Amino acid sequence: MQNELPDGRVAAPSSPRPPPTLDDIRDQLARVVNSPEFPGVGRSAAFLTYVTDEVLSGRGDRIKGYSIAVEVFKRSEGFKQDDPVVRIEAGRLRRALERYYLVAGQNDPIRIDMPKGGYVPSFVWNDASPNPDDPGLSRPRAQWRKLMPIGVGAALMLCVVVTALVLSAYLLPGLPKSLKAQSEGPTLVVAPFANLGDGPKAALYTSGLTEELLTALPRFKEIRVFGRETSTSLPSEVEASQVRDELGARFLLVGGVRVSDDRVRVTARLLDTATSEILWSQTYDDDIKSGDLFSIQSDVANKVATAVAQPYGIMAQSDATNPPPEDLGVYGCTLSFYGYRAELSAVRHRRVRDCLESAVARYPTFATAWAMLSIIYLDEDRFQFNPSTNATPAIDRSLQAARRAVQLDAGNTRAHQALMTALFFKQEVAEALHVGEQALATNPNDTELLGEFGTRVAMSGEWERGAALLDRALALNPGGGGYYHGTRALAAYMLNDDKTSVIEIKQADLQKFPFFHAVAAVIYVNAGMMDEARREATRFNEMRPDFVPNVVAELKARNFQPGDRARLIADLRKAGLPASDEVRESMLLPVHSSSVLVPR
Repeated sequence: MQNELPDGRVAAPSSPRPPPTLDDIRDQLARVVNSPEFPGVGRSAAFLTYVTDEVLSGRGDRIKGYSIAVEVFKRSEGFKQDDPVVRIEAGRLRRALERYYLVAGQNDPIRIDMPKGGYVPSFVWNDASPNPDDPGLSRPRAQWRKLMPIGVGAALMLCVVVTALVLSAYLLPGLPKSLKAQSEGPTLVVAPFANLGDGPKAALYTSGLTEELLTALPRFKEIRVFGRETSTSLPSEVEASQVRDELGARFLLVGGVRVSDDRVRVTARLLDTATSEILWSQTYDDDIKSGDLFSIQSDVANKVATAVAQPYGIMAQSDATNPPPEDLGVYGCTLSFYGYRAELSAVRHRRVRDCLESAVARYPTFATAWAMLSIIYLDEDRFQFNPSTNATPAIDRSLQAARRAVQLDAGNTRAHQALMTALFFKQEVAEALHVGEQALATNPNDTELLGEFGTRVAMSGEWERGAALLDRALALNPGGGGYYHGTRALAAYMLNDDKTSVIEIKQADLQKFPFFHAVAAVIYVNAGMMDEARREATRFNEMRPDFVPNVVAELKARNFQPGDRARLIADLRKAGLPASDEVRESMLLPVHSSSVLVPR
């Protein structure tokens, strides 16, 4: 049965959860306008309060540009409609609301919006808010029903009391004023790219490129990207300081497009809004004859997104060297995670594990933190970094955390990376690679995923394809983690490419990572560099004395093929490591030229 609202509109069909009540909406209004993340200056708060009160009082049909100008902006009754004040302020209010729900209000129970084309606000249950019936997150978040803008009559008919538990989750003293810690991370605004050419091709390419960027960038879940409404409301020449002051965004992406005959040139720049400093710039040239316009703009957008937004990209590098002052710690955990991945040391592992465990305890719906914690738990087992006294095995905790991350955010690349890796070490290789393929299709430009997936593919025996994936990751991100180079070195060793294996292992240089020394040892044996091989083998045995006595089991756990295991063990022996009877027996297996060994 449909519910007819006082102004003639029809609400959504009845649902297990009733729509927000008047008190719910008033509480949310107070939460928004009193937040430090909502503009404390200007007229946005008065604007939002006025239009909300009008709707809740049953006067939503009276909300017009004229009434707002007179009641909010104190224009005289002779106000002319050609005065743009209301339209300008409405645009600012929409951007302020978007920023609020992007940063501080992501987990608020109710979302207040002002749809384009009018000034009547809408009030909906926030899809990102936690399910009060599922505080342990053992099931997927409920998909709350949205309600069209309501009038007082419908609200009174459907009024219910929301449990004190839900409200107290947001109103208890002692909680942070802002929940932005869950959504911490660099915030980015994409200004419309400037059309520097003439003719329909230039206009088409320019608008299409901005749209492609707004599609490609949000795939990187460690960053927050303002949406299309904010982007399209800005001039292409917007000042960085304006973006910082009005939206609070840390970064601004700007650029221009010039089309001349069959040539397209795109310039892109990333700016720090606090200083207006250009952190990165690049020029891309294409020939329209070599491909269709849409393919070219998609390719350029992906290149720009990868350069600035990937885990080891320009934005992450900037935050790593100059953390934002508003950082409350959770985003700091993600930066520390990538620092750990670049070094792979037991000391960093412990610190990051403690940080991430604290983060998910405080913000249990933060999918990226769960994904990172999954990988950290796995490292307890595969690298023997800081094994926990927890009764649940590390591999099981890793898989549980990965599944929770995917459950919370099915589009999160890091979550799928964690699930793929946990399944791989759970000996579910086919399922692991399937998950990896799907994740790669979703975000083919995430070099952290590319490197991890390339490693899994290689270790499963497909060394050539694994090497190709790793080459792609290194091409997209030359400054990425050393383990990219380490795994690529191992792939070259397995493919009997001594020159590449030696170059890559020297570039890896992971001195605190035990398996770096094992891979270096076998590479140097193959290259005839015996002094270096013995040195690396000795260092590996000092760091992991438990590995050699259990080498066959260790390699099986990493899903090496029998011939690959035999080849690795043989070269470790040549480097000077002892071999047990079990190892000697395994060496009787045939060694295939395409076989190899990989650090997991």
